[in-house]
Amino acid sequence: MTRHIEIAALLLTLSPAHAGEMAEFQAEGINLQGFTGVVFYTNAADGYHLIATIAEGERGMPVRFEATLTDSQKVTISVPGNPGEKSRIVEISRSGDKLMLIEPQLSPETAF
Repeated sequence: MTRHIEIAALLLTLSPAHAGEMAEFQAEGINLQGFTGVVFYTNAADGYHLIATIAEGERGMPVRFEATLTDSQKVTISVPGNPGEKSRIVEISRSGDKLMLIEPQLSPETAF
């Protein structure tokens, strides 16, 4: 329970993500159709270790995603829309020594 409170407190201090370069250890807030969370990265010998934690609303169980990105790789986190609606996505990509967060957008395809 304490962990959920810590995550919620961190979320309240962050603003929603906007397109732009991320800095190492600097958490960025994300908001995907009622799912909110944070994303940050650390630099390691095998690549940039990306950690994203999201939860549905204030009471949802947090879910953590982890990925290691090398040059020219990207990861997408998506939340499906209702049937017939488009999903919301956020993309994080690496180019050289830069990690870019693309602000949440609608996917080109509708949810099934």
